[in-house]
Amino acid sequence: MSITLEVGYFNSFYLKRIADIPVPVGPVLSEPILPDTTVTPYPWVAPSTSTVEEDWYIEESRIRGGYNNTSTDLGVKAYIVEDNDAQQRRTNSLIYSGIFNSRTGINQSNQFSVAEEITRSVDPIGGSIQKLYAEDTNLIIFQEDKVNRALIDKDAIYSAEGNAITTTANLVIGQIVAYAGEYGISTNPESFAVYGYQKYFVDRNRNAVLRLSIDGITEISNYGMIDFFRDKLSSVGPTGSIIGAYDIYNKNYVMSIQRLGDANYDTLSFDESINGWVSFYDYKPKTGFSSQGKFFTTNGTSVWEHYVERTKPIPPATPQPVLRNSFYNAASTDSELKFIFNPDPTRVKTFNTVNYEGSNGWEITSLISDQTGAQPAIPVDPDGLFVEDTSQRIWSYDEGLYVEGGIPYRAGFDRKQNRYVAAIKNSSTIPIAGQVLIGPDNTGIKAYYTTVTIKTDATTFLGQPKQLFAVGATYGR
Repeated sequence: MSITLEVGYFNSFYLKRIADIPVPVGPVLSEPILPDTTVTPYPWVAPSTSTVEEDWYIEESRIRGGYNNTSTDLGVKAYIVEDNDAQQRRTNSLIYSGIFNSRTGINQSNQFSVAEEITRSVDPIGGSIQKLYAEDTNLIIFQEDKVNRALIDKDAIYSAEGNAITTTANLVIGQIVAYAGEYGISTNPESFAVYGYQKYFVDRNRNAVLRLSIDGITEISNYGMIDFFRDKLSSVGPTGSIIGAYDIYNKNYVMSIQRLGDANYDTLSFDESINGWVSFYDYKPKTGFSSQGKFFTTNGTSVWEHYVERTKPIPPATPQPVLRNSFYNAASTDSELKFIFNPDPTRVKTFNTVNYEGSNGWEITSLISDQTGAQPAIPVDPDGLFVEDTSQRIWSYDEGLYVEGGIPYRAGFDRKQNRYVAAIKNSSTIPIAGQVLIGPDNTGIKAYYTTVTIKTDATTFLGQPKQLFAVGATYGR
C-alpha cells in the first residue's frame, strides 16, 4: 500500500527494506511419555509459525547506500513549498536573489526566497523594462516610455517640509522614483552609452536622442538636428537597430541608426563640449566600446581600433600613404563637409567668390542655390517644378595648377594673404526668373542662400591630415 514520506532535504534518497520475520503462533505440544502405554496419548500438534512485515526507510545521501559510495549533497532543507510554481513573465518587475561574496565563498545567487518580499514593480504604463544600470547606490531603470531611479540598500523618508532624507535600510531595492519627462528607451537598449555622469540613449517612439545627467533628461536631438532625427528614427522600425557607444578618445557619443539593408544606415557623433552634432561617418558598427583611452567598434567577427594610422596592405613594398577614413579594411573615402551660406537672408544675392582658411588640398565640388519656381516660358528641370543656379567645380590649389606659355595659372583656388581664394564660375543651363546671363563665361550664382560642398582632393599630401578652420564668401546685392 502507498505511504506518504516527508522529505527532509533535497537531493536525498530513501532506501526501503521489507523484512519477513517468522514468529510462533499457538501452543507447541509434544507427545507425552506415559507410564501406561495402553492409554490413548494426548493430541499432538506440530509447531506453527507466521511472518510479520517490518518495513523501514532510510534517508540517505549515497545513491546505493554503501560505505564510501557515490554521494550527493543534501542541499537546502525544504521548509517552504511553493504551491503555485507556474512560470510567470512580469515585464515591469524586478527580483533579486541571495548574496554573492567572493571573499568568503558565499554564493546564494541561485536562491530566491518565497518567504521574503524580493520583488519590486514599476508603473506598467511605462511599458516593459529594457535596461538596468547601477550607479553608486542607485539603480537606473529604463522602460519603454519611462526612466526611473531605485534606491539600493537604502530608503528615503521625508521631512515636514517635503525634503527627502536618505537612510540606511534592510531593503535591497528601495523606493522607486521616476525622472521628470515622458521619455524612455523604447525597445532599443543597444543605444545606451555612459561616460561619467552622462548617460545617452534613444527614444525611437518620440524621435528623440536623450542625455541623462545630474540635471535630469535633456533632448540633445534638438541641437540643430530635429528634422534629421524625426525622419531617420521614424523609419527604423522593429527590424532595425540603433547602436550607441561612447568614444573616449574624442569624448563623443557615437550612434548608428541602422535600418533594414546593409547600406541603409547613418553613423554620427555628438560632442558634449559644444553641445552639438559634429560629424557623420562611413562605417556601420555592430557594437562599440572604449578601453584604455582607445575606441573600438566591431563589424561581424572583427574588432577595429579607430584613430590608428594604417597603410595600404598591398604591393609595392615601398612606404604607402596612410589610409584616412578607412574602416574594417575597406577602401578609403574622402573627408567632406556640407554647409550653407545665408547672409542677409531676405535679399537675393549674387555670390561672386569663395575662400577658406586651412590646409592645402581642399576643393569645392558644388555650390547650389536655393530652388526657385520655374517660369512657363523657360525650360525647367526634369521634375518640371524648380530650377537652381549652380557653379563649376573649384579645383584645389595644387590640382588646379596649369602652365601656359611658361606662365603658371590657377584654375581653382589661389593663395592670397595666407588664404585660399577662388572665383565662382556659373554652370547653369536653365536661367532663373530675372536672370540675364548664365553659363561658364559668367561669374557668380544668384540665390537667397547657397549650399556648399567642400572635400579633400585625391592627390595633395596624400595620407596626411588636412585642417579646415573657416569658409567664407563675397556677394553683391
